[in-house]
Amino acid sequence: MSEASAAIVFVSGLSGSGKTTAMDALEDLSFYCVDNLPVQLIGQVLSLCAKANPPIEKIAVAIDAREPAFLRAVPGVIQDLRSRGAEVDVIFLECSNEVLVNRYRETRRVHPLAPEGTVEEGIEAERRVLVDVARLADSTIETTALNVHRLKAVVAQHVSGKTRPTVVTIGSFGFRYGTPPAAELLFDVRFLPNPQFETHLRDRTGQDREVAKYALASPDGIELLERLCDLLRFLLPLYDAEGKAYLRIGVGCTGGRHRSVAVTEALAEGLRRDGREVNVEHRDVERS
Repeated sequence: MSEASAAIVFVSGLSGSGKTTAMDALEDLSFYCVDNLPVQLIGQVLSLCAKANPPIEKIAVAIDAREPAFLRAVPGVIQDLRSRGAEVDVIFLECSNEVLVNRYRETRRVHPLAPEGTVEEGIEAERRVLVDVARLADSTIETTALNVHRLKAVVAQHVSGKTRPTVVTIGSFGFRYGTPPAAELLFDVRFLPNPQFETHLRDRTGQDREVAKYALASPDGIELLERLCDLLRFLLPLYDAEGKAYLRIGVGCTGGRHRSVAVTEALAEGLRRDGREVNVEHRDVERS
């Protein structure tokens, strides 16, 4: 990869408008993110990224107004990168003064451009300093009415053309050993037929085909899987649109070896057929 072939996103905007959230969204899209880098050093960063093994092809740089002297070089740097064939995208985050003031009051932070003055004075000074950067923007995102989740989704949509799908982790567990504290959705499947009471199945796990069939082939088991899959097919696109990066689902039975394992594997298989990225964990499957 040459330096000129990199995809570079510059993120700028008013302090408090959401630059950190925007950079988080780009990091989720596998961008190498650098915050508050003097633009004069971007050439060196691109050179290092090009020489990395493997080369770093996507770079995001946050630019703010804390160093006004650096901002004067921004137009020249961007023009030079584009003239050499680099794919450059400039995102500028805008926000109303009233909302910015409220955000500063909530966080009790001092505005970087008015350490001895008021937040309002800092906002107006920053607007003047950033006027040239704002004119360079390929996209101006108004964040006044956006929460962090919606802002991440808007940035992801702008940069990649689509929102980043929520990554799903489905984990089986045994209620005997406690519920997983990180699970956001929790399903109890202890009503299914229990292979523990079948001598020839007891020492196997829900990953075994016979065990899974025993637990899931009943009318209740078949309907359970249909309803859970339908529920997740309804929920996951909503989580995608909200910008939720990860979802953890817990499926529990008594010991965490048979029924919950079988349901977890079946759910994961169904979601993968739908094209969803799914991770599977079996917390208690090795317990006696």
